[in-house]
Amino acid sequence: MTAPRIDILTIFPGWFDGPLTTSLLGRANEDARLDLRVHDLRDYTTDRHRSVDDAPYGGGAGMVMRADVLTAAAEAVWNDLPPEATAGRTDPPAGARFVAGGERPRTILLTPRGRRFDQAMARELAAEDRLVLLCGRYEGIDERVHDLVATDEVSIGDYVLFGGEVAAAVIIEAVTRLRPGIVGNDASPADESFADGLLEYPQYTRPADLRGHGVPEVLSSGDHGAVARWRHDQALALTRSRRPDLLGEPDPPCADGGSG
Repeated sequence: MTAPRIDILTIFPGWFDGPLTTSLLGRANEDARLDLRVHDLRDYTTDRHRSVDDAPYGGGAGMVMRADVLTAAAEAVWNDLPPEATAGRTDPPAGARFVAGGERPRTILLTPRGRRFDQAMARELAAEDRLVLLCGRYEGIDERVHDLVATDEVSIGDYVLFGGEVAAAVIIEAVTRLRPGIVGNDASPADESFADGLLEYPQYTRPADLRGHGVPEVLSSGDHGAVARWRHDQALALTRSRRPDLLGEPDPPCADGGSG
């Protein structure tokens, strides 16, 4: 069976040296259960300064990432071509199966205006055999990248980061851990927060007593049915208290009677 493949396009490939080479991700990539590849966008430039950005048309603050560079990079990565096959071209390379604006692998642009990433989307993306993640930087990205390159626009939250690398790492972790064989116990991802629309129930381990704080007796009762019921009740109570939106309920009022 072919390992799921994830390609990352970034101007800071070294940023991923840590996140993709440690813990479960690193081991999965080493033994070919995952195929993680990082591509330097500057390899697809044609000027001596290796410029990936330029001043915006119409003026304004900041710089904009160039559509020609991102398009060249995406077409090369989609078709497993070397950078020189696409850099500087205004037309698709000969024999390319995937071309900008046409049939493309699932290609995700990390952008604040994208669809909010959540566990449901993680499950959706985990079903894909191939993903391409585009990490933006600077003031913005040429609008033509949204049209020609990206098949999806995704945001990990309502805040602004320096670039898309952190968001890409979040998506990679959330998605790959849902793939069989990545987590040591395949049942673990099915028994965690958001898996069934609830926050996860409280967990305990040794010691049985810590400074007067003990462990609920039901967890050591040996009654698996009672444990399951307790865990469900606790998960429901936690969700109602901390994230009522997951249950379609309004936020609880503030202590002073305000609306929060």
